[in-house]
Amino acid sequence: MAEPNSTFKPIKPKLKPKPKTPNQTPESKYWSSFKNHQIPDLISSITSLTFSPSPPHPFAATHSTSLKIFNPQTLSPSSTISSFSDVVSSASFRCDGLLIAASDLSGLIQVFDVKTRTPLRKLRSHTRPVRFLKYPLHDKLHLVSGGDDAVVKYWDVASETPLLELLGHKDYVRCGDFSPVSHEMCVTGSYDHTVKLWDVRVTGSKTVMEVNHGKPVESVVFLPSGGLVATAGGNSVKIWDFIGGGKMVYSMEGHTKTVTSVCVGRVGKENVEEGREHRVLSVGLDGYMKVFDYGRMKVTHSMRFPAPLMSIGFSPDCGVRVIGSSNGVMYVGKRKTKEENVDTGLRSFWSLGVEEERRVMRPSYFRYFHRGQGDKPKEGDYLVMRPKKVKLAEHDKLLKKFRHKEALVSVLGNKNPENVVAVMEELVARRKLLKCVENLDNEELGLLLMFLQKYSTVPRFSGLLMGLTKKVLEMRVEDIRGSEALKGQIRNLKRSVEEEIRIQHSLQELQGIISPLLRIAGRG
Repeated sequence: MAEPNSTFKPIKPKLKPKPKTPNQTPESKYWSSFKNHQIPDLISSITSLTFSPSPPHPFAATHSTSLKIFNPQTLSPSSTISSFSDVVSSASFRCDGLLIAASDLSGLIQVFDVKTRTPLRKLRSHTRPVRFLKYPLHDKLHLVSGGDDAVVKYWDVASETPLLELLGHKDYVRCGDFSPVSHEMCVTGSYDHTVKLWDVRVTGSKTVMEVNHGKPVESVVFLPSGGLVATAGGNSVKIWDFIGGGKMVYSMEGHTKTVTSVCVGRVGKENVEEGREHRVLSVGLDGYMKVFDYGRMKVTHSMRFPAPLMSIGFSPDCGVRVIGSSNGVMYVGKRKTKEENVDTGLRSFWSLGVEEERRVMRPSYFRYFHRGQGDKPKEGDYLVMRPKKVKLAEHDKLLKKFRHKEALVSVLGNKNPENVVAVMEELVARRKLLKCVENLDNEELGLLLMFLQKYSTVPRFSGLLMGLTKKVLEMRVEDIRGSEALKGQIRNLKRSVEEEIRIQHSLQELQGIISPLLRIAGRG
């Protein structure tokens, strides 16, 4: 007998290649870094979300007959305003963050002090429900509103009177926004499919420009440059160049249901180069949030939520993303700031230092010499490493002794297909597999045929086992003919192969049907 191999290593199944999945892009990692928190039990659909322009950027959510203002650090409500007689539809912070205006479906607009929740002004002029209102970015004295009476009103808040009534829409006015570069320019969207640009300095209250979205407009927002506008309606978000005469730049149709709200977000933080890259964030009734890069004209990230989404907001400091759903749940995504990370690190370092100081042991201590085997070594200790004894399975021991046939029979009895195939591959490398098959008795051959019948059609193993099956039939044909038990195994093997062939034919037919449809969809 040959001398046992002293450098023998246990046989291990080969790792099969995993299906390739697309690597996550840096931008996807950025948006995924917003850790989701749920704020439940807000009674009803969250119709509007808005952030304060001033630090620490609290955000307000409108639902039912209430307006709640939340702390962005703790995500808990800091105040609740409930002095409304009807469902609150929209809210907007003033540019200094000290006042907030809110409208309801009775047609009333109220202005509140954020700290004291005191109502300061009540603006009454709309005859139907007010659907949106908006403060300008750099103006503390005026705001714009629109509603189901198809009228857009430009208000002097101090005197509680509308300075202008902007007429032109033929259906409900649902949304609007002020230009980030001029507090005299605003844009509104309506269910008459049109988006109109207004200049409050133009006499006669006439529209400056008009574009047709093609579907009832649910949301509209100015992009930071002031020349581009994003509109949402139907299942599409469209980018318009108002400086270029109202030309449509791009139409993003990634949603499968109505897009309900859009806002502008920023990748990165303030005072950072990447912080200048802005994105359009959209949500819809299909439960998806989409991030659209309008510079490269592509969707860069998508996220699914378990309910239809009604509103979205993004904080000016890029720290918080809030999404409101139709079932009264808010999904708040929050990123850790550097200050929080540093503070957490200092606390961990301090607690670790105290723990180490308490647990330190010196050679002069009695318990130093009675440490257990579970005690971990400290820095500077001299370690004497013992080689770990390798535990061999039964088939590994037999392979080490070059008892090839016994190793194959042993592993066949264990019913672990990965180990069986690994042993077979080792025997192929040693050029002993066919010799082992030739020397098997009828009972052992039955074990092999049973294994082949069960696993030869499995894709992971078929490359080796189908060839082996053919060789077994050629080499042991006489033994198979002389045994009824072996004939039964061959009949089972034949049925398995025929079933696999039938499945493959069906899959090819399906592929032939689907391929033309995919080509047509790709052209569309």
